[in-house]
Amino acid sequence: MREPHQKSQHETTHFGFEDVPVSEKGGRVRDVFSSVAGSYDLMNDLMSMGLHRLWKSAFVGMVARRPGLRILDVAGGTGDIAFGIRDGARVGTQITVCDINPDMLNVGRSRAVDRGILVRDDGIRWVCGDAEVIPAADSSFDVYTIAFGMRNVTNIPAALAEARRVLRPGGQFLCLEFSRVVLPVIDQLYDRYSFSVLPWLGKQVARDEAAYRYLAESIRKFPDQAHYAEMIRYAGLDQVRVRNLSGGIAAIHGARRI
Repeated sequence: MREPHQKSQHETTHFGFEDVPVSEKGGRVRDVFSSVAGSYDLMNDLMSMGLHRLWKSAFVGMVARRPGLRILDVAGGTGDIAFGIRDGARVGTQITVCDINPDMLNVGRSRAVDRGILVRDDGIRWVCGDAEVIPAADSSFDVYTIAFGMRNVTNIPAALAEARRVLRPGGQFLCLEFSRVVLPVIDQLYDRYSFSVLPWLGKQVARDEAAYRYLAESIRKFPDQAHYAEMIRYAGLDQVRVRNLSGGIAAIHGARRI
């Protein structure tokens, strides 16, 4: 495991449309997801009108299927991706869910119990950890997945470097994230929806309008498909490919560790 890099109080980064000290962003993001953890899955359904389930199904369908795979799902606290992978997994597959937020992990563990999945002994392990400093040894995993989490990290290049570090040579990298709409007119409609309907839903359902305003803003601050693909290549991952979903509202980036 790498040592955490020092975050200067003088450096700034974005928290949605707000500039904040680099050292503060992680805590702010944790606060957002602690606030919405209990209603996170319901809000996903409402915000995407159920589309996130189709996106996640397509994402899970791209995960390698072989006996004995070691799979790491980062920022996957509520368990959606891990459960989907487990449902089609081959014998001996080991899934580790790593999330920086204990409240999100608690939701995932509870959902696992409801599904009759035993913690640790039935193919899923839950770990609290930072995507930028993953608590795992080099070359520990065959597959790295992250869904709707990369845009919330403080330092995307550092998180991508960690993805490469924990993957074995030839290992699979998959990222599902909101991206740039590529269809005319729809991009304008989506923009209006994001900044009017999403905060309103957050206020009515999650009782946290500010959290969902941040989530909408964080989508706009995330790199577009081509720029993000270049960041993945720069991190030392190869065979980068992009699959747009719903006209680019979301996109899957896949790659291999070289």
